[in-house]
Amino acid sequence: MKILIVNKFLYPNGGSETYIFKIGEQLQKMGHEVQYFGMEHEGRIVGNHAESYTSNMDFHTGKLQKLMYPFKIIYSREARKKIRKVLDDFKPDVVHLNNFNFQLTPSVIYEIRKFEKQTGKKVKIVFTAHDSQLVCPNHLMLNGRTGKACQKCLSGSKWNCTKYRCIHGSFIKSVLGTLEALVYGMLGTYREIDKVICPSKFMAETLSYNKNLKNQIVTIQNFLDKEEIPEQKKEDYILYFGRYSEEKGIATLLKVCRKLEKIPFVFAGKGPLEQEVNKLPNIVNKGFLKGKDLYELIQKARLVVFPSECFENCPFTVMEAQIYGTPIIASSLGGVPELIKDSCTGRLFEAGNVSELTRIIEDLWFHREKLDEYTENCKDVHFSSLEEYCETLVKECYD
Repeated sequence: MKILIVNKFLYPNGGSETYIFKIGEQLQKMGHEVQYFGMEHEGRIVGNHAESYTSNMDFHTGKLQKLMYPFKIIYSREARKKIRKVLDDFKPDVVHLNNFNFQLTPSVIYEIRKFEKQTGKKVKIVFTAHDSQLVCPNHLMLNGRTGKACQKCLSGSKWNCTKYRCIHGSFIKSVLGTLEALVYGMLGTYREIDKVICPSKFMAETLSYNKNLKNQIVTIQNFLDKEEIPEQKKEDYILYFGRYSEEKGIATLLKVCRKLEKIPFVFAGKGPLEQEVNKLPNIVNKGFLKGKDLYELIQKARLVVFPSECFENCPFTVMEAQIYGTPIIASSLGGVPELIKDSCTGRLFEAGNVSELTRIIEDLWFHREKLDEYTENCKDVHFSSLEEYCETLVKECYD
């Protein structure tokens, strides 16, 4: 089977890029032929035989207002032209879309169907929803004015995005994001997608608000392969790892740390609130870590805290904590509750609730028999491997 994976970034940039590289590699191991389409970039590590890519455009910079044709982020003729070269050369059986809005635009969907009509070559279009872009113009369901979790655009007007300046606090970017959502909603463009893969039931329910998607949605939880590392002895600290930002609940967690000054915390990450993190004497800031260094830190911790205050999809943090043998206390937003057995491998709390989070941490920290039981239960936690995930992907979405 020939599979064309489409993503705006073709270099290591975030979770969606890790996803496309890993499934691409595994699909090739399974005997499938895989090529990639997206923007050209000096860091690009995958590509296509036609050597056809769009020019690089960064929607996240303040330079958007200076672009001669700002509506290129809504409809890209260049993306249609460039992907057609790949389609003609590769003739894929499946086009697997990932993050494509704004830089590549949904215009590529029309070109895929045009190619199919002109050549008679049947092409299945599959889309993995890494975020809520198809129902929320700012992708994350965060109110631009308050910074809090928001679902106004699900059943209400997409103009809420403009009203609250939800895209980077910019009026112009928010208007363009609103128009993009309205245009493709009105045209029914996303009905052309054959399968929409949601990593959580929460995301599946969220995307069902888009009337053009209801019949195509399938839930396939993310994969997680455990890296084999030497067994680590538990040490007395509570771990947070991730971005140091408001939407991740860091401000709430710092309030808890101040109240629990005798309990040691370790933070691993980076972000805009790093200076605030460094001010507290009971926090050791390890900075950004990954791979073996991070996994050993997780395994040594007594507890992991995940206080996110946005609607998470299927966060790897929650999966990694348990798979490396450490119970987790997490906010009960989005797809997080689907990953934790409450009062078994961890505990859930109301996002932003300082007193509840404080109480749960104290309860587990000072009642080690309960914490030890949770730790033992983590040994039974299992998530799909990359191999298992790709077998399901091919069977349920590609065939």
